[in-house]
Amino acid sequence: MNKTQGEQVSNEEAERDVLARSERLERLPFTKKLGKLLGTSGIGWALDAMDVGLISFIVAALGEQWMLSDSERSWIISIGFVGMAIGATLGGLLADKIGRRSVFALTLLIYGLATGASALATSVGVLLVFRFIVGLGLGAELPVASTLVSEFAPKKIRGRIIVWLEAFWALGWILAALIGYFVVAGSDDGWRWGLVIGAVPALYSLIIRLHAPESVRFLETKGKYSEAEKIVQEYEESAGPEYAYTGPTVNSDADAEALKVPQPDKHLTIWSPSMRRRTIALWVIWFAINFSYYGAFTWIPSLLTAQGFSLVKSFEFTLIITLAQIPGYALSAYLIEKIGRRKTLAIFLAGSALAAILYGQAGSEWQIIAAGMLLSFFNLGAWGALYAIGPELYPTTVRGTGTGAAAGFGRIASILTPLLVPFFITWGGNALTFTIFSAAFAIAAGAAFFLPEQKGKAIN
Repeated sequence: MNKTQGEQVSNEEAERDVLARSERLERLPFTKKLGKLLGTSGIGWALDAMDVGLISFIVAALGEQWMLSDSERSWIISIGFVGMAIGATLGGLLADKIGRRSVFALTLLIYGLATGASALATSVGVLLVFRFIVGLGLGAELPVASTLVSEFAPKKIRGRIIVWLEAFWALGWILAALIGYFVVAGSDDGWRWGLVIGAVPALYSLIIRLHAPESVRFLETKGKYSEAEKIVQEYEESAGPEYAYTGPTVNSDADAEALKVPQPDKHLTIWSPSMRRRTIALWVIWFAINFSYYGAFTWIPSLLTAQGFSLVKSFEFTLIITLAQIPGYALSAYLIEKIGRRKTLAIFLAGSALAAILYGQAGSEWQIIAAGMLLSFFNLGAWGALYAIGPELYPTTVRGTGTGAAAGFGRIASILTPLLVPFFITWGGNALTFTIFSAAFAIAAGAAFFLPEQKGKAIN
């Protein structure tokens, strides 16, 4: 083995004559192969965002067309999150059992078909059924996508890559805003055409995802060493000949022990003593950020129409506000490798808390847009950091379970908040509503400091 090639290995690794496949991936630079994986995963991520964002515009349009009550509007929004809560938990478990790539394919199929079927809904009840099924697919895909990309990303840029992956969410939400503005608000059947548009690229993305590689770390836990080796060699070839590895490889647990290659503890759970504190902190953050994000952004179009703005005007405001997500992700991607995961997450959550207060006090058009852009900027930067942190907290054997369970618990908040917003508005208007959201963001910011800092550390 040429120990001078690529990035230097650690002293612990240098004492061995072998690198584990995960260590070989860790030393690689950003390559075309990794870029392709990031891109294909990002397409699915953007489509998920488009669907989640689109429902806020559809609810605003149906509220006027079908004369929906606040309760009916709330349930159309919340039922999807019920599906997402179940989907995230089951998706994470399945990802650790049958593989990350297989769960990708299954969830996209469920999501795509149900989104298209939603366009045919003729009543609130039928729409609720389809939205629940859509949620199952969406909820399962997101934590699995971040897990797969994390397991291929080198440790020196892993956090940044996952924030880039999360940044596709902004593209999807912007696309949803454009569809809402130009399609949903364009005619009485605009909401149906919006859902049709949401289904077509999702089904196409299924084909792309089938060509994505399976996680090397997952394959090794299932004893599929030759398949894992082939994938690693392809990534090394993509990096260039200087990264070719000629040392011995691990093809069994016995090899790992003999060659002193560290392996994940197969008996570890997310509630083991060493994992318990990080699991609790991660769940608190997921719950609080879901509570505020979905409470605010799924209701903003409807809240604006309630303030007297036209449907088209409210959609225009939402589109402008959404554009601020992109620089939020950009700054988060920079800071996460500069100052670390915890500080970056805490800064953006604290900024979200301040922005929520400002939005609750906003009255004029420029105040609504300015405060909304700040909320969008900080909140989506926080989401990027959170998705980067989750997969790094757990070993391969429970990584999908850990990220999926946290996401599933967080979705409970996204179910509750849309149902609670009408009551918050009745009790204290926008001021009280966004003060509550601000408090949730502040709690999440504090919980971030109970997570271990994983900047520059390898995952096992």
